[in-house]
Amino acid sequence: MNFLKTKIKNLGPRDVAAFAAVLTGIVWLLFAGLLKLSGRLPLSWGMLALLGVGGVLCSYGIVLYLFRFYIYRKVKLIYKLIHKHKLKPGAQPPPRPAGRDALDEVEREVGAWIEQRNEELDKLKSWQNYRRRFLGDISHELKTPIFNIQGYLDVLLDGGLEDPDINRRYLERAAKNVERLSVIVQDLEIISRMESGELLLDKCKFDLNELVEEVFEDMEIKAAEKQISLSVKAGSLHPCKVYADKDNIRRVLLNLVNNSIKYGREGGATTIGFYDMERHVLVEVTDNGIGIAEKHLPRVFERFFRVDKSRSREQGGTGLGLAIVKHIIEAHGHNIHLRSTPGVGSTFSFTLDKAKVS
Repeated sequence: MNFLKTKIKNLGPRDVAAFAAVLTGIVWLLFAGLLKLSGRLPLSWGMLALLGVGGVLCSYGIVLYLFRFYIYRKVKLIYKLIHKHKLKPGAQPPPRPAGRDALDEVEREVGAWIEQRNEELDKLKSWQNYRRRFLGDISHELKTPIFNIQGYLDVLLDGGLEDPDINRRYLERAAKNVERLSVIVQDLEIISRMESGELLLDKCKFDLNELVEEVFEDMEIKAAEKQISLSVKAGSLHPCKVYADKDNIRRVLLNLVNNSIKYGREGGATTIGFYDMERHVLVEVTDNGIGIAEKHLPRVFERFFRVDKSRSREQGGTGLGLAIVKHIIEAHGHNIHLRSTPGVGSTFSFTLDKAKVS
């Protein structure tokens, strides 16, 4: 039974036309035979057979014609429309199938097209959720400093401006929140320019060891406050020449080292290592801080994502640093990865192109 169903399902236009022709012949044979035997059809058996053959051939031709010029024409139009939406501008569509393979091919194409549209819908839903979450996050981030500024200014306007005990202190606090707003806007502008491709990389050859020394000097005072040591791992490449955008890689290292200090433990350590990967250099920034739970790792590089929001805001920052880091590394054609264990520490790793020896 299953074999018969499969055969019927896979019938081509010629098979259907032949089936219709045979059925026409059988009906004609029964009908003409009954009339002949009853004496109502004054034709010889030879003439009846000739008319039957003619009817069979006509039936075959008519059914095949209907398939080719009506059904297949519609099928080819569907095939053409599908490829028109699937192909990129300027690309040539593949030759349209003909014969019994047309229906099978269009069935496959329709299935693939539906699957592609479902994937696109899933992506759109994902982006919609991301957009909703992003708008909620950014409104929350902007709301806090704006409310703080408003509160300080209201106190000053209500008479605090004449009070020497609070006027300067409140003005300084308001100025600090204005600075925080400015940093958020600047970081958002950087991310927007990176995503739109407007931020072009200015690549050059430089030594990562020298750049790390500059970063350590910038972070020295902040690290000393928590007695965190900054060092290059023993066995790292020296010198370590790479070909990248120096200013943006400085931003990456500053952000990663700053985070390692911010979430590091008192008396801890932050180390940076460089490793030869033939055409690339592997860079690792490791700390022995509080670490990050596994469930949070997939979202670490999202905008405004914070594992501990209350503590993160106390420490300062916009919540955009790691998102910028990710965009910079991806703009260089590489990826950044994170390994972390709560209570043990975290390691951020990425690769850069090794500078060619001149």
